[in-house]
Amino acid sequence: MGPGTSPGGVSASSGVSASSGGAAGGSAGPAKRARLLDIAKQAGVSEATVSRVLNGRPGVSPATTQAVLTALDVLGYERPARLRPRSAGLVGLVVPELDNPIFPAFAQVIETACGQHGYTPVLCTQTPGGVGEDEYVEMLLDRGVSGIIFVSGLHADLSTDTARYQKLTGRGLPVVFVNGYAESVDAPFVSTDDVVAVELAVQHLVNLGHRRIGFASGPDRFVPVQRKLGAFQACLTNPAYSEITGVVEQSLFSVEGGHAAAVRLLDAGVTGIVCGSDLMALGAIRAGRQRGLEVPRDVSVVGYDDSPLIAFTDPPLTTVRQPVHGMGLAAVRALVDEINGHGAPHAEYLFRPELVVRGSSGPARTPHGVR
Repeated sequence: MGPGTSPGGVSASSGVSASSGGAAGGSAGPAKRARLLDIAKQAGVSEATVSRVLNGRPGVSPATTQAVLTALDVLGYERPARLRPRSAGLVGLVVPELDNPIFPAFAQVIETACGQHGYTPVLCTQTPGGVGEDEYVEMLLDRGVSGIIFVSGLHADLSTDTARYQKLTGRGLPVVFVNGYAESVDAPFVSTDDVVAVELAVQHLVNLGHRRIGFASGPDRFVPVQRKLGAFQACLTNPAYSEITGVVEQSLFSVEGGHAAAVRLLDAGVTGIVCGSDLMALGAIRAGRQRGLEVPRDVSVVGYDDSPLIAFTDPPLTTVRQPVHGMGLAAVRALVDEINGHGAPHAEYLFRPELVVRGSSGPARTPHGVR
């Protein structure tokens, strides 16, 4: 196969047309002419027009050019390299470890949306003891990325210095953050409304007759955790919930962390547990079962995230769903606007979560929920 010739036999060299061919001054060969004819028929144009498009000659409207390119695609011919869609560039996507299935869910939505805008995402996954966020950022800068999306990164950790992000925005690099607002960083933020999430979970358990409710969450140095804790405390002081008492236990965002927190909450006599993640909720269910309790007959458990496959646990988990798809699209849209100089508003966009009721929550065993 010679230079400029596609697998389908359509050449991008200057000698390919309906009237010029392999030998100087000669006519196109039968096979080549047949291919041009097929493309012309498919596109509804002349063979000469097809030749002008393939050879980059002037005098063809954008609509006609697109018709010829579509005909190439339909007939299975490879477009000449000059006419193939080009990537708009690389963008970085920094996410935590992928053990929690909510992060691959975010990554998939964001990667797909980036591709639809012509950008190729570079996925950077942080693991304990592995490459850190700052090292990934340096690598991405070395690759000349057009922008970076951070999902639940150091921006969500109140114990870290946000100067690292101010340095990025100061050099004009577009950045967008998902879940974890930092007021000192001048950039778009996309977050789930953590206050609404807790209110939905608590209200659900109260409606089921639970009066002693536990909250199991991760460390309070994270912005989403602080917001959830504040919302839980606000529920307890709400006059409409005057009969409710609450117990808080903080642990790690993992199955083991949820198990440890639930053991202490069950010791405190709770009948319903609101968890900061689905993984913690699975740990809470395990803790209950190890005590001989049935979920939801003896204790109800509500998770947070609605990560993939969580509907197929035993029992299927009642949870508060993060609107991952909408948030991922919004993050990419904001980044693309920033890259294109349209200036997405530098504020926090809050997305409303949704309560998904399944089999892990049910009526309290006693009228007041205390055994």
